[in-house]
Amino acid sequence: MVNCEHLRYLEPARGPRPSRDLTFKFYEDGKLVIIDNDTGSTLYPRELTGGSYDFYVRQRMRLIRRDLEAKIRKYA
Repeated sequence: MVNCEHLRYLEPARGPRPSRDLTFKFYEDGKLVIIDNDTGSTLYPRELTGGSYDFYVRQRMRLIRRDLEAKIRKYA
């Protein structure tokens, strides 16, 4: 069974662009699912802009760092 971390991001409205309510599912095996909670559709990382893209990048980096630290502890 693969572990999954659910994170929700509420992007504020900016100018003509409406706000977005997104759920990010980061799986332990590296898989990612991004769901637009307003429409129920899934998104790809390349479809993210502004704050939602920044959130995605920061969370991905955090998970990679955590994985590397765990491997260092295991094999050190």
